[in-house]
Amino acid sequence: MNDRVKIRKTEILSNNWYTLRKITFDYLQKNGKWITHNREAYDRGNGATILLYNKETQTVILTNQFRLPTFLNGNPTGMLIETCAGLLDKDNPEDCIRRETEEETGYKISSVKKIFEAYMSPGSVTEVLYFFVAEYTKDMKINEGGGITEEEDIDVLELDFKKAVGMIQTGEIKDGKTIMLLQYAQLHNLLALAD
Repeated sequence: MNDRVKIRKTEILSNNWYTLRKITFDYLQKNGKWITHNREAYDRGNGATILLYNKETQTVILTNQFRLPTFLNGNPTGMLIETCAGLLDKDNPEDCIRRETEEETGYKISSVKKIFEAYMSPGSVTEVLYFFVAEYTKDMKINEGGGITEEEDIDVLELDFKKAVGMIQTGEIKDGKTIMLLQYAQLHNLLALAD
């Protein structure tokens, strides 16, 4: 525990989809003065995301789906190109990402590699996101993907790696986790960018 933080009050503002709390806390500054803050923290659980890549074809699997917050913040269609991802739902990160990969992309993978974990929006969201990569081949495709639940309407995209990286520059890919995974693949030479 951090002796410089004292939680004074926690209020639940919403418990509709996930939990939004208002927290009043005292924080001891470096100068020795205590200051009181009020902050809101959104708890939606932790998640996992994965970049599927194929060395032979130099392609990656991404998804495209409607994301309301992006629509509310200037994305005219609300559609967002992303890496496959999902909430842990009490699973460990590896089991979660295998499940989500099959549901969203239709690929059944067994071998995944965790590369790092990160807080994606630590100023307001409690979520830790676990990042994975895995190779895929055509014979791993067992269904069409697109999401199994009726609430999901996901398009599965197989893109040339060079094109996907270029889509960051053109603004066609604006999702943070996707940019991080594509740049990881680039930095670690998982796939080639040169012709």
